[in-house]
Parts: sequence; structure tokens; C-alpha cells
Amino acid sequence: MTSTTSSTPGTRSAAIVGAGQTGVTAALGLLDAGFDVTLYSERDQRALRDDVPATGTALEFGEVQQAESALGLDSYTGRAPRHTGLSVRIAGPGPERPELISFDGTFDGYVGVAVDTRLKADERLTEFRRRGGNFVVEAVTPETLDGIAAQHDLTLVATGKAGLVDLFGVDSARTVYDEPQRRLLALTVGGLGAGREVFAHRSPAGGAHSLFSIVADQGEAWWGPYLHKDVGWTWAFIGWARPGSDWEQRFAAADSAESAHRIVQQLYRDYLEWDLPEVLATRHLSEDPHSWLKGAVRPVVREGVGFTASGHAVGALGDTAVAHDPVAGQGAQGGLVQAQRLVAAAAVHDGPFDAAWLGARYAEFLAYRAEAAAKVTRLFLSDPEFGEIGNAFFAAAAVHPKFASALVGLLHRPQPFAEIESADDAVAYISRITGEDAGELLAKFAPAGRFARSEYQAELASA
Repeated sequence: MTSTTSSTPGTRSAAIVGAGQTGVTAALGLLDAGFDVTLYSERDQRALRDDVPATGTALEFGEVQQAESALGLDSYTGRAPRHTGLSVRIAGPGPERPELISFDGTFDGYVGVAVDTRLKADERLTEFRRRGGNFVVEAVTPETLDGIAAQHDLTLVATGKAGLVDLFGVDSARTVYDEPQRRLLALTVGGLGAGREVFAHRSPAGGAHSLFSIVADQGEAWWGPYLHKDVGWTWAFIGWARPGSDWEQRFAAADSAESAHRIVQQLYRDYLEWDLPEVLATRHLSEDPHSWLKGAVRPVVREGVGFTASGHAVGALGDTAVAHDPVAGQGAQGGLVQAQRLVAAAAVHDGPFDAAWLGARYAEFLAYRAEAAAKVTRLFLSDPEFGEIGNAFFAAAAVHPKFASALVGLLHRPQPFAEIESADDAVAYISRITGEDAGELLAKFAPAGRFARSEYQAELASA
């Protein structure tokens, strides 16, 4: 099935396989750059919006919003709840779960927005078709991709972690893990506002700051305000369970939005009681049976160029190129930055879009962001290789508000972490950010002792 609106074709043509937010963003950008663009999807537009879950929370920060603005696209900062910081709590392992680290990092000069990927892709697909883009609903196989690539000057594959991903070999030098590091459970809920009274025990900003909690032997949990495609302002949860943990067993039992919601609420009763009242106030979204998701992501960096059977070069885009564990929120950001950079380069290129050109653009993207983003993801996954660095960073954040903002700022711009290779580098970075001697600053660290507990129910009762 093909949907086409008449327009004056450009002098060059592009094909993009995959109509998620990254693929359709690149399609719109190339269309505006004068390309005749065909976008392929195995699902029609309604199914893309309503028959699949959102691919994570897609929390995006300033650098990505700038990339979207450069493409003339809505970055949703005027429509979605705005995240102005990140509140972090870290508890130790074992039945006692000592409460160790507490800090609140404020986003400096930028905000975050978490937007349902189905909403963003749907709105951009509508605009793509309105402007004259060609939207073809068919399942593209390696065999049919060969013909598509033969007919277009530039072909990009943005089918995510499945589909045509095997066309692009794994970059073993940049891929650290041979299996997923966490099992995931994601859920969108209603019933909770985003005012200062919500999660007020975590931050004076209340609901404007998202929450990140770590239980050392179990995993991580994140809450943040979210723009759902149908319900609007909601809250999103995503949990990461360590292999072999109790959390992993609980997440595996989820089989519906309702059961996922029960699992999350019980998780907070048993492990994260400091935030329990707000979590108990939430409701699962009966309006959206796909408002939950479970699974696992192996962090993988692939070769950026693949070849069809006849030797046509095609480029990997988004999760097809680099798959991040979502613990540091780098997946959606990386894909959109890559799309914007590819569009900008293609718009001024007057030669063939061959393997050399595609490879050079991918190498630039890896150096500009993706390698640093993968490294920051490993830091937030508590990778043992970064154990000393992580200990110093999180302790410094608990002591000094300026470093707390710098640490959470790595989610926005991971590039500063690329140069940090050792504990000595970490100490130097702490000194540079805070203007204080890092040794003296770290000597001030003391365990939190007991986190502040929510009084949200009392707040409701007195309202």
C-alpha cells in the first residue's frame, strides 16, 4: 500500500526503512533538503500509533532539542512536562539496604522532555505525507532492500534492534558486552500531578525533577513526567533489574499494563518505600493496553555501513547503528542527533552517497557523541571498570551541588566523560568543576543515613 501526495520531485532520491521517530525525523529533514523521499514501514500509520508500545521513555535534553529545531521540528518543550533536574538516591546491598547517597542535580541551561515516541512519530509522519513524502507500507527484507537501494541515491535503515540489523556487523572493538546487562520494565501511569507537592521530599522542585534510585544488588528505577499520546501529561516508570535479582523475577511476571502496575507498586513497598505514597497514588492507563513494555537491550555498536546482495551501500541509523541500554537515556538522543547531522551533510553534498561517504559520516557521529554516550551508559550501569570513577563522582555529587549538576549533565552532553580514563582523571574533573580540591571535598562525604520519606498522602488529606 502506498500513500503519495503530488509534489515536485527533488533531483536526488532517498529511501528510509523504518518509520519510528528517528526514521521519520530523517525523512522529513531530507524532504526539506530537496530530496524525493520514500519512507518504508511494515505497519500502517494507525498501527504505528495505536498497536505497539512506546520504545522507552525517550527523555531528551537540550542538545537533542537543538538538533530538532535545526530541522525545523517541534521539540515539544512547549507541550510536554519540563524536567529541570534529576533527584538521585543510592541504597546499598543486602537486607539492610543502607541508605548511602542522596543528591539533587539541577539541569544547567537546558530542560528535559519525555515524549511518547508514538506521538512524535505519528505527528511527523502526518507532516511528511502532507508535504509530499512517499509512505510505503510493506515489510522490507534483505532481498527487497537490494532493489530499493538500487533505485535511490541514498538509503538508510532505521528498523531498530531487529529487522535488517544483521546487515551491519558488530563493531567488536566498541562493543563491550556480549549480553544485556539489565532486564527492563517500563510503564506509563496516570493519577499523579506534577506540582511541587509531588515528590516534595526528593526536591524543592517536586514533580519538575525526575527521580533516579539505585538499589545496589537489585537494579535501578526512574520516574519522570511524560507526555502520553492520548492521555497527555502522565508519569513514566522504567526499571532495570540486575541478572539473578529479585527484581528480575518480578519484572518477568508482568503480562499486562495492570499487572506491571501492581508489580511496580509492590516493588516500592518492599525496596523503595521513601517514594511509596506517590507511587500508590498512580493508576494504570486502561486507555492504552500498550502502555507497558518489558525486555532487555544488549548495548551494541555496529558498523555504520552495510551492503545489499548486489553491493549497494546502505547506512545504519538510530538503534540500528548504536543500541544503548536506556539507563542513561542515550538511545533516542543519539538517533535524533545522528539524523540531524546526516541531513545537514547530505543537503550540501554534491557527490555519490557511497560507502566512503556513509562511513565518514558515521565515524564523525561516533567521535562527536556515540562513543561518549556509550561510556556514560556504562558509568550509570555501575560497570566495574568505572567503579573508582563512579564512587568518586557520586560521592562528590552528594557533597557539592555544582558537581551534582555536572554529573546529571552528562546525560545531556556525554562528551566530557570521553576524556576520563582513570581515578586521577576523575579527581581532576571534580576539582575543575567545583573549583575546590577534590581530596578535601571527598573527605567531607558521609553516608546519607536515612532518606527523607514522602508525606504526600498527608499533603492530599490537608488539601
